[in-house]
Amino acid sequence: MFVVVCYDIPSNKRRSRVAQALEGFGYRVQKSVFECEVTPRQMDKMKERIARRTKASEDSVRYYTLCASCLGKVEVAGIGEVRRAEPFFVV
Repeated sequence: MFVVVCYDIPSNKRRSRVAQALEGFGYRVQKSVFECEVTPRQMDKMKERIARRTKASEDSVRYYTLCASCLGKVEVAGIGEVRRAEPFFVV
């Protein structure tokens, strides 16, 4: 599944930890946005790792799952591209 993960985290330390965790699952496309191609099991693991690194009372993380049809309609203005790769394998 293709998932766009966006976050708004005021703490520099927590924000860095979340970004570092997401780098194991996908590509950073903007400062607080990642595109990830993961299996359902990897998605669960990713959410678990993010939850351990954030505070629900202060931070916001959003997961947008795109279907194949929607993914084909993604437009990029300016630099960048939608990167597709084999799913990441996180151990």
